[in-house]
Amino acid sequence: MTVLAFVIGIVLMVVGLAVSIALHELGHLVPAKLFGVRVGQYMIGFGRTLFSRRKGETEYGIKAIPLGGYISMAGMYPPSPKEAARGGRAGGGFFATMVQDARDANDETLDGDDDARTFYRLPVYKRIIVMLGGPVMNLVLAIVLFTLVFSGIGVQTATTTIAQVSACLPASTTTTQCEASDPASPAEAAGFEPGDRIVSVDGVPAATFADASAVIQRSAGETVPVVVERGGREQTLMLTPAARTVDGSTIGFAGITAQIDYVRQPIWSGPAAAFQNVGAVAQIIVQLPQKLYGIVHSTVTGSERDPNSPLSPVGVGVLAGEAASASAPVLDRVSFLLMMLGSLNVSLFVFNLVPLLPLDGGHVVIALWDGVNRAWAKLFRRPPPKPVDATRLVPVTFVVVVLLVVMGAVLILADLINPIRLF
Repeated sequence: MTVLAFVIGIVLMVVGLAVSIALHELGHLVPAKLFGVRVGQYMIGFGRTLFSRRKGETEYGIKAIPLGGYISMAGMYPPSPKEAARGGRAGGGFFATMVQDARDANDETLDGDDDARTFYRLPVYKRIIVMLGGPVMNLVLAIVLFTLVFSGIGVQTATTTIAQVSACLPASTTTTQCEASDPASPAEAAGFEPGDRIVSVDGVPAATFADASAVIQRSAGETVPVVVERGGREQTLMLTPAARTVDGSTIGFAGITAQIDYVRQPIWSGPAAAFQNVGAVAQIIVQLPQKLYGIVHSTVTGSERDPNSPLSPVGVGVLAGEAASASAPVLDRVSFLLMMLGSLNVSLFVFNLVPLLPLDGGHVVIALWDGVNRAWAKLFRRPPPKPVDATRLVPVTFVVVVLLVVMGAVLILADLINPIRLF
């Protein structure tokens, strides 16, 4: 059963990742079609096509490797310069050939030089909307998932209901074992019972167990009235917290343990958690070289890995499997998997905003640069400039892709050799 649960956890995370990618590409597809751009393909995954169906001018399909996706828009870049077309394949080596290959592939999506249904002909703001549609969809999905956890399932919280009353006041703070010579705990002496719900302590309403604990801890040696609800009726118990020294400070000790329960949070807790997660992921990306060095060092030396280090899809799958097979209540496991998938979507949102091609942020920068050129020409009453030819940045894109592949390989090896352990 443990192995089966582990496999189920991995499968659920793979499906969740595929859905996240599908929604990301949908975020690009919908505005592109609304703005009249011709979209040739909408594909989830890479590699061999497992299934596809054409509807109208667009082919929709699923590929074998669910680690990404794409939509093929007509005219992502302007047509090849005429001189490049006359000269055939570009000379000058490997990178020049890559530039020409990119131009040729782009030209195949065009229906003549005057094709109006192309991406590059869209106004700048529409191009930005199309490119940001994917990451924003991931952010929206993350907010939905976090809201389901925080406001739907709830957060495990110590409630004001008493789960257990200590029978004694141990002589030492390092043990909970009762000896025959130990006196009764203050709560036992005051008549507390499991199931009592604390209403107030010394006149201070107890909205949470932390509220009650705060009053008890500052009332060492003092007798304070505690109103509890028992059997639907309120009654007052007189509690005298015992004085205990903890880390050099004297605090009151009662000897009660709170009942842990899922407490649903306000509806804004999910969005707040998502945006807090955005900041954390952005910080990891800024520190990525340092994080990768730490991962390599811990993998080589066998030391404990930083739990906040980046994960590969393999690592995400392993953690999902461990969560699903953990000896914890089902609701705890479901909550963890939803939080994990939400965090994964936040990572997709932030990472795709990095202003480098082939990421969405790189295309946004190109559109903004095009807009700046046009505004500059208009300001000085110059002829409108030609659209920015982003194919010239293919060598930079190639370097970025190589770095991403290397980073992915490093993370996969680390997740196999020295995985993060949360369970």
